[in-house]
Amino acid sequence: MTWTHSIGIFEFTSILLFLLFYFIYISKVLRINKFLKSSSKQFLWKFLLRLSYFSLFLIALLGPSFGEAKKEIKSMGKDIFICVDLSQSMNAFDIQPSRIERVKFELKNIIEAFNSDRKGLIMFSNEAFMQCPLTYDNNALTLFIQTLNTSLVPNTGTDFAPPLKLALNKLNSEKNTSIRQKSKVIILISDGEDFGEETEAIGEEIQKANIKLFTLGVGTEMGSKIKTRRGFKTDRDGNEVQSKLNTIALKQLAQETNGKYFEINQSRNDVNKLINTINLIEGELRDTKNIDTKSNKYFYFLILAAFLLLSDILITLKIISL
Repeated sequence: MTWTHSIGIFEFTSILLFLLFYFIYISKVLRINKFLKSSSKQFLWKFLLRLSYFSLFLIALLGPSFGEAKKEIKSMGKDIFICVDLSQSMNAFDIQPSRIERVKFELKNIIEAFNSDRKGLIMFSNEAFMQCPLTYDNNALTLFIQTLNTSLVPNTGTDFAPPLKLALNKLNSEKNTSIRQKSKVIILISDGEDFGEETEAIGEEIQKANIKLFTLGVGTEMGSKIKTRRGFKTDRDGNEVQSKLNTIALKQLAQETNGKYFEINQSRNDVNKLINTINLIEGELRDTKNIDTKSNKYFYFLILAAFLLLSDILITLKIISL
């Protein structure tokens, strides 16, 4: 038998008070019995009865657990790679405070939503870099998310192919890869300005691998200027660049891979829809463990103590009610 709680100050105090008050009570009753010249045998039975249900109440309070049972615990999970666009256009402020800052805020919600899944982070512009490999460590991943900014990658345009190829290779190279490839997910977050030429080919590979790809567009159709350290980004002619959300590239990529497109703009936030959609994907079996379980059986002692207490109330002695 094991105990949920150990005997503490409250239990010791209760025992001492019970013994103290009952000692006073016994002394009083014995004097009365002596004066009336009555037997104290029945009184002894009353004392044993009260001692019994007091002890049972105390045992129930400590939470006794006994009995052995085997319980199978299954660990289910998904592998999720998040690819974040860090090109200069993500500094546009058509979504406050900026596209990249809004993405960082929403990423924390996504990380918390998939607490039991492995998640990895890839940052990209025209090249892709592994910021964090697949991990269960949400704290470490959150720290990597906080450091994201557009100065971490070369800013010579945006190409979806490198991050998708890197995520695909990492997911396929995982040890003990399950047959259930549908439990592997890629999330591509960008403003949709894709200047690559291999995106379509990589999309076909992802579809053949049966990996789910979801795209998340960030920005507005009206767009905004792009902040830089010297002011606003300009083109070769000196004109200020107006960055707009290109939904066509992101929607087409999602459609070609049997995925879905989601969006964040001034009046729309599909992050919860994205989370709910990924939650519908059944995770693969990671591990199975059989553990010994013992349940708290306090109620057995509580019921018996209540029965004895009721008996104490209903049963009285012939001379003195105890």
